[in-house]
Amino acid sequence: MADEDRNLIEILEANSPIDFNKYIGYVSSPKCGAIATFAGTTRDTFDGKEVLELQYEAYVPMAVRCLKSLCSSARSSWDIHSIAVAHCLGTVPVGETSVFVAISSVHRADALDACKFLIDELKASVPIWKKEVYTNGEVWKENKEFIERMPELGNASHDQDGACSGKKKVEAHERKSCCGTKVKVNDESADSSR
Repeated sequence: MADEDRNLIEILEANSPIDFNKYIGYVSSPKCGAIATFAGTTRDTFDGKEVLELQYEAYVPMAVRCLKSLCSSARSSWDIHSIAVAHCLGTVPVGETSVFVAISSVHRADALDACKFLIDELKASVPIWKKEVYTNGEVWKENKEFIERMPELGNASHDQDGACSGKKKVEAHERKSCCGTKVKVNDESADSSR
């Protein structure tokens, strides 16, 4: 079976909860001694503000293409059997899961390292946007991983599909970044263009 046939990537519509058993079952294999998972959940506070929910939007075709590219990058650096990635769109209340990654491998180090790589790269480069809704307002948020990557964006090149293929050094491995930049709209510049 080809590597891409052992990847399950799903961007879930609003109000579709993540079925952990489905994704763990997908990556399970008698050949593998390890399954590493990551579940990202909505927490109830951020920076002293009470969070009510998160809201996610995505450019789905590009997000899927980027996730496929990240899976290929992970496979080029670690001995991975199967990968499953799911991300919710729409509203995700406090305590609910918005993103889930499951990776299986023969040995735990490959699964653990690849799982960390995949979630970090997803947050840094995949076109999925998050709004935090508080009791006293709301704000679109850039992920910490994206902000940390900003100086590298000027050095990124683009492939024939317009996807970013800039390189980032992670641990001792070369990694490909996948998909362009998330853009923060500055309200002041929007007002000055009127």
